[in-house]
Amino acid sequence: MPRVDKREVVYATPWCNLVAKTVRGGHEDGAVYYVIDAADYVSVFALREDGKVILVRQFRPAVEQMTLELPAGTVGEGEPPEQAARRELEEETGYTAQHLELLGKLKPDTGRLGNHIWLYLARQARPMPVAQAPEPGIEIVFSDPAELHELIGRGEFDHALSLVLVLMAQERLNGAAGA
Repeated sequence: MPRVDKREVVYATPWCNLVAKTVRGGHEDGAVYYVIDAADYVSVFALREDGKVILVRQFRPAVEQMTLELPAGTVGEGEPPEQAARRELEEETGYTAQHLELLGKLKPDTGRLGNHIWLYLARQARPMPVAQAPEPGIEIVFSDPAELHELIGRGEFDHALSLVLVLMAQERLNGAAGA
């Protein structure tokens, strides 16, 4: 059975580390794989009281374009994921939710990343009691579910991990409606 025998940080930044992992055993014996070691992150499918989904539009340097996504961000060291999800929702949108439902903890890319994404559903999100502007560079977009599906179909909402959360949230919401 293959196993990682050696781990070495070959490049470090404040955002992530590049780690060389040497595999021993099986046909992989001696192979070195490079992994991005980054903090876990969270994403929130937030619904306002009127049923509209809260989205954020922002510039993403990695893809060099504006993207439309669900509110998301990294989990701070020692911070519980639910707290990070609440913080990111509030910071990015100015909305808060009384209760967050954990829908899942996933591995975003098992071939390259060693972290997890925590996926949350926030029903009946409301503007924060003390008005708070979204983070600079973020535009808030409200979409009803039918519009969201149109955005997905046109490729305007194409962040893979956001799409997974949309599917998981809709499954949870439809299951609750059918119960």
